[in-house]
Amino acid sequence: MNIRRSVAALSLCAALGAAAAPAAVADDGQAGRAEGLYGAKDPKFDGVWRQSLALLAQDAVGVTPAKSAVDWLAGQGCADGGFAAYRADTSKACDPKKGEFTDATAAAVQALAAVGGRSGTVEKGIGWLKRHQNADGGWGMNPGGPSDANSTAAAIGAFAATGQDPAKVTSAAGKGAAGKGAAGKGGKTPYDALLVLQLDCSAKAEERGAFAYTAAKGEPVANELATASAALAAQGKGFVFETVGKDSGAEPKPLRCEKGKDGADAPKDAAEAALAHLTRVMSDTDMHLKSAMPGAKDQPDFGGTADAVVALAAGEHSAAAGKPLQWLQSKDSGAAAWAKGDPGALAKLILAAHAAGADPRDFGGADLVQQLNATGPKPEAAAPGAESDGNSESEEKKDDGGGVGGVWWTVGVCAVAGMGIGFLLSGRKRRQL
Repeated sequence: MNIRRSVAALSLCAALGAAAAPAAVADDGQAGRAEGLYGAKDPKFDGVWRQSLALLAQDAVGVTPAKSAVDWLAGQGCADGGFAAYRADTSKACDPKKGEFTDATAAAVQALAAVGGRSGTVEKGIGWLKRHQNADGGWGMNPGGPSDANSTAAAIGAFAATGQDPAKVTSAAGKGAAGKGAAGKGGKTPYDALLVLQLDCSAKAEERGAFAYTAAKGEPVANELATASAALAAQGKGFVFETVGKDSGAEPKPLRCEKGKDGADAPKDAAEAALAHLTRVMSDTDMHLKSAMPGAKDQPDFGGTADAVVALAAGEHSAAAGKPLQWLQSKDSGAAAWAKGDPGALAKLILAAHAAGADPRDFGGADLVQQLNATGPKPEAAAPGAESDGNSESEEKKDDGGGVGGVWWTVGVCAVAGMGIGFLLSGRKRRQL
């Protein structure tokens, strides 16, 4: 997958609010859409998240995003480098204690690093993540919050996207909520935080290798969305990576439970165990994950399944990734209807197809790339050799690049119309493509 500068989460992405009052008409002639933003729904909870995914997805398939789309995302950044879910009025200062989110910041960093030309914003975002790393090595959704698998995974992707080894991003004792009572115990890495959340050999056989969303009192609870995010991050990768065409030729290795052994010894082993768990779970449901959201009906989780495909492909298990991808492509799955008109959902499917070596322009007969492009500003250019989708302003103009990036990844930007601030927790999670 053409993704040198990875960008998650995981995962954060939930149902969007109803459409809000009409905004200014963009110059592409589509009413009710703010200039540069993808999608037509209220961006209050997921504006930055879906915009980041959309840009990543376009870049991954060789489409140069519109300058206005990049400007919109970069303009959402706060003065200290963090990102909120959405800022209706960017002239107003952010609330560093409540209004900024790890997932939004990490996703924006991955996207802007991939597209290039925004090195200053990317560096400030990385600085924000480093300052808000918890003493246990991980990140919570909000600054100082308890570390969770999805936010930590998104942050790992941001460091990988900017060419930094996540294993060398260490914490300082007493930093963040997780640092309470941990004086003198600094130096933890993001992987340390992740592995603590993996269910080990003491868990039920069917849950071993899965990840909990966060540490909690009592027994940890397996969460498939957290597992998919952690499985990707434990491999040191973000939303986009270079592994297309590679296949280990073997099924993921489950957690080894021998005498005197409790769980995984290294991040790579933890990732394999998580992938084995996901494969096992999906084999019982026609190769898809079910919704893990509290109170959700017994229904397929399309976004979570797409995340699982990406994680399996990253682990060089193309054959295993192909099975849930085939389910997503099938007309009976309902994935196409789920994603229609939704840039965040379309981005997740594009990233899954691209990661597994499939063609997102022929996804069960649908051209996901064209559909994504149609939800926002016209791209600057299409992929070299690709036919124009009728939504390009130029076939030769390329982004000015120049910064940390070079490749985009997952696409997932929703709509715009209402004004507000918040953050959408993608299937986590998530939290897309």
